Amino acid sequence: MDVASARGVSSHPPYYSKPICSSQSSLIRIPINKGCCFARSSNLITSLHAAPRGVTRRTSGVQWRNRSIRFDPFKVNDKNSRTVTVRSDLSGAATAESTYPEPEIKLSSRLRGICFCLVAGLSAIVPIVLMIIGHPFVLLFDRYRRKFHHFIAKLWASISIYPFYKTDIQGLENLPSSDTPCVYVSNHQSFLDIYTLLSLGQSYKFISKTGIFVIPVIGWAMSMMGVVPLKRMDPRSQVDCLKRCMELVKKGASVFFFPEGTRSKDGRLGPFKKGAFTIAAKTGVPVVPITLMGTGEIMPTGSEGILNHGDVRVIIHKPIYGSKADVLCEEA
Repeated sequence: MDVASARGVSSHPPYYSKPICSSQSSLIRIPINKGCCFARSSNLITSLHAAPRGVTRRTSGVQWRNRSIRFDPFKVNDKNSRTVTVRSDLSGAATAESTYPEPEIKLSSRLRGICFCLVAGLSAIVPIVLMIIGHPFVLLFDRYRRKFHHFIAKLWASISIYPFYKTDIQGLENLPSSDTPCVYVSNHQSFLDIYTLLSLGQSYKFISKTGIFVIPVIGWAMSMMGVVPLKRMDPRSQVDCLKRCMELVKKGASVFFFPEGTRSKDGRLGPFKKGAFTIAAKTGVPVVPITLMGTGEIMPTGSEGILNHGDVRVIIHKPIYGSKADVLCEEA
């Protein structure tokens, strides 16, 4: 690629408000005595081809004049050593990887991520023991809501996130009572969403993929709390999941859905699936929308091993009532 051909190139996807890599040119100083750099860079070699004798070539602000001296990048005398300034607009004009480099992860974020895992793991020992001891009584007296297990989960989640970020909760008055069945829906940005939502203290059943249930301690707690398993790519599992949720709602329990189906990678809200709203429409229970902000910046999708600094904001909106799933979905 010639350097001049890269000017004005913009290949950022439409869901970004502005390109990550700036289109402004940058100055790269290339010492000629480091000739191997020219041999290894096909982009620059193309621009350094000799022009006919006496002809001046201008490429991206750099003036090259052909002379009778033959340039050999591997054999340059010290007396000819100098620095050539090349104006380059190649950043972001080649491949998607070069256009959107991965953000640099700070050492402090990695250390915070390790500490978060340690705190969450160690603080789960006592709660899981309490859940195991109380599980027979929960099955006898509160099989569907399982308030005791959710209270223990709230304590564990609050202890896990307290040293690392603050949670600002707005709209607590919009939360129905724990005895009122409803369908909760929320946007999904990060692995921290579960911790944040558990700290609200409501008794609702999450929908989780089956692979998490095999994880020791976490999987055991999820099973005792009555979390509904789901195989994402299995249509039969999806139907069974909806039937199970509808049965729970009819028995007086609440269910929680991430209607996007997966975590957002760019922070923007994805299209909603209608399963949660179909359950609400058929059972006549309200839909309670919840907005989460900040979790995606603290622990981005795909970077569960790091923990950045920041705060989380939770907005609980007023319940929505309706008998048509499409209308509920659009309003939420």
